[in-house]
Amino acid sequence: MRICLLTVGKTDSGWVREGLETYTSRLKRQVPFILKEIPDLRNASSLPKAQIKEKEGDLILANITPKDHVILLDEKGMEYTSAGFAKEIERLMASGKNIVFVIGGAFGFSEAVYARADGKVSLSRMTFTHQMVRTVFAEQLYRAFTIIRGEPYHHE
Repeated sequence: MRICLLTVGKTDSGWVREGLETYTSRLKRQVPFILKEIPDLRNASSLPKAQIKEKEGDLILANITPKDHVILLDEKGMEYTSAGFAKEIERLMASGKNIVFVIGGAFGFSEAVYARADGKVSLSRMTFTHQMVRTVFAEQLYRAFTIIRGEPYHHE
């Protein structure tokens, strides 16, 4: 069992990249974890939003297997407290399946990706850039593992 964070596009911002690296390196000490970045589409600025979502969706689907448990980070997803998210991670890990969390591009997910997803999680009712969400989510995933292991990182 491993956890993958699959993202569309590279992390361009230095401070976002630095935060993401901080939490991904911590996560790798907690659980088999990989960060996989799908390259940005070429000439995307000349394409309509719907076509961008479809092309990105095809790339997302090409990077997951039928056996993966796929969870989209989506504004319409389930909201958790940090402790509640930790319980959900424990539940998912008990299945033994690889868990793939997916952060889409700026325009969201295609219908095919929504159809493949096993669940959706929302980090907040507020909107964040798709790049910033990477670091925020990695921190929350790390926090979940410290809660699971009873480590003194999270305070209620």
